[in-house]
Amino acid sequence: MSVSTIQPNPHTESRPSGLSDLGLAESRRIIWAAVLIVLLLIAVYHEVLRKLVVDWWEIPDASHGFLVPLFAAYLVWSRRESVSRTELRPTWSGVAVAAAGLAILVLGVLGAELFLSRISLVIVLTGLILSFGGSKILAKLRFPFLILLLAIPIPAIIYNQITLPLQTLAARAAEALLPVFAVPVLREGHVIVLPSMRLEVAQACSGIRSLMSLLTVSILYGYFLERSLWKRTVLALASVPIAVVANCLRIVGTGLCVQYWNPDQALGFFHEFSGWVIFLVSLLCLYLVHRFMSLANNWTG
Repeated sequence: MSVSTIQPNPHTESRPSGLSDLGLAESRRIIWAAVLIVLLLIAVYHEVLRKLVVDWWEIPDASHGFLVPLFAAYLVWSRRESVSRTELRPTWSGVAVAAAGLAILVLGVLGAELFLSRISLVIVLTGLILSFGGSKILAKLRFPFLILLLAIPIPAIIYNQITLPLQTLAARAAEALLPVFAVPVLREGHVIVLPSMRLEVAQACSGIRSLMSLLTVSILYGYFLERSLWKRTVLALASVPIAVVANCLRIVGTGLCVQYWNPDQALGFFHEFSGWVIFLVSLLCLYLVHRFMSLANNWTG
């Protein structure tokens, strides 16, 4: 009588396991470790996060920040099966990344620089994922992590560098377009002098608010309604000129209302209401860009 032996498959035994292959005890340890890390992050970053939420609520230019974490969380959730099947390769390089993020937090707190304090959280999260999961896990979560950067308000030094050219562009657009509608204009920097009154293109009227909001919406729109990476990129890039042109038209419309209607109403109700109308028009333009790309692709295909 001969007894046959079953040789183990070396490929099966040596295959590194992913999250889905872990035992119950190991899974519990990972869950408790994750809970502990989350509690530590909350303890360290609670004041930074509190001030960030306050800025989302109080600063109109940052109000889109409420959507960004929800979208990032959805992206992580939608990748859960792929992540669970990915090979775990913890690396000590993630510890260095997390340590660098904590060092940036210290610099931000000591220097009263909110942007550094906030961006350090994204860096620390990146380091933690790299430490416990490895580069393959981080690669699958790269896009959600990059999306989180949209929730952080632009630092003042960069904000001013962006808004100043936008203010100048809006003022020059009004100077060029209002005479087409028989409205004489004299521009003094960012001040448009009309026959009835002086109209200043302030920072709040630069269009940076609609620009950041439309950029965020364009990324969400592209992710949910378009699979092609280059089309998603085009949609995101198209949001910039769309927002700039829309804001210029808003300034021109305000000037027309000042001249031909009621200055008080133009700077009050119309100015606020037109912001919503212009944003909806911008969304329509974004949709038309998407439709044009789809039609062009069908024609060429």
